[in-house]
Amino acid sequence: MTQAYIVAAARTAGARRSGKLAGWHPADLAGVVLDALIERTGADPALVEDVILGCVSQIGEQSNNIARNAVLASKLPEHVPATSVDRQCGSSQQALHFAAQAVISGAMDVVIAAGVESMTRVPMGLPADLPAKNGFGVCMSPGMATRYPDIQFSQFHGAELVAKKYGLTKDQLDEFAFNSHQKAIAATRGGLFNDEIVKVEVANAKGVMECHATDEGIRYDTTLDAMKAVKLLQDGGVITAATSSQICDGAAGLLVVNARGLKALGVEPLARVHQMTVVGGDPVIMLEAPIPGTQRALSKAGLKIDDIDLYEVNEAFASIPVAWLHALGADREKLNVNGGAIALGHPLGCSGAKLMTTLIYALKQRGKRYGLQTMCEGGGLANVTIVERL
Repeated sequence: MTQAYIVAAARTAGARRSGKLAGWHPADLAGVVLDALIERTGADPALVEDVILGCVSQIGEQSNNIARNAVLASKLPEHVPATSVDRQCGSSQQALHFAAQAVISGAMDVVIAAGVESMTRVPMGLPADLPAKNGFGVCMSPGMATRYPDIQFSQFHGAELVAKKYGLTKDQLDEFAFNSHQKAIAATRGGLFNDEIVKVEVANAKGVMECHATDEGIRYDTTLDAMKAVKLLQDGGVITAATSSQICDGAAGLLVVNARGLKALGVEPLARVHQMTVVGGDPVIMLEAPIPGTQRALSKAGLKIDDIDLYEVNEAFASIPVAWLHALGADREKLNVNGGAIALGHPLGCSGAKLMTTLIYALKQRGKRYGLQTMCEGGGLANVTIVERL
């Protein structure tokens, strides 16, 4: 069977809202990552047959096929096509799946899967809010309203429902969030992100150009007591801003090839895509789908959870990875070993490629074999990807 290999993986360092990447147009930011993938492999850019790029808020600067605009902002030839994907938070993880499927089928040999989101320049919720405020329709159709009467889909509510279903306490979530920052601090100080991060030039407060190469959201001085003091997002709940993912700007990408692509590029693979799964679940609880998705992916791969060496489960809210650990009986020490979105940020459409980049480098640094990545997605969806380091 034809295989899908990842031969390059790169990401920008995350930036806070209105932070160091605020001056970057998202198409240009994605273009920097596309160029980095080519530079890291020394590949002929003319061999790239498609760019599949995830982005959630496809409006304004991220509209009109942001993927193609990123190609036009990069050094890739004009003949390289591109398309944009929206599977909510899993958009660029789905981009990886599409890229892998393309090269496995033999339809293409060299494809870039990537993702970008500038949550500063295109705020979350804008694609729905702007039309509604100008008298146009909303995404909830009459058919949906009939099937789900008096339901307002909300990820915040879903995170609380997951916590309640799995009996999670606020103290458990506060501790998990605190540890996310501690792991991110250790990884940053230990230089574990150095190889995966693409340096980006930014202007500082004085207008002097400097290099952005460190994730901006990490709170080096936070304490567990300080996290416990953060106000609840809703009365009677257990989720706070401190146990939720950070708004973030960023871009990430992966260069995906088959055996013909390996030969044409003359490169060695970093990892092989071992299994790809996507599932749908209850759109009200919404964020629970990584659990059945992981179970399905493991079953299809003929693996058990203990066979997996490292897990990346997106920290959209602390309740999601903690519930995932409980439901799967997974080893907490293997989970998000360099921190997660609570500390590093969750740039929506970028996060799938971002997490996979971190996972591949973490497997390499630790000499491990199998990695599993999953994330909850709006609408009750979840992608799951198992990779094997080579």
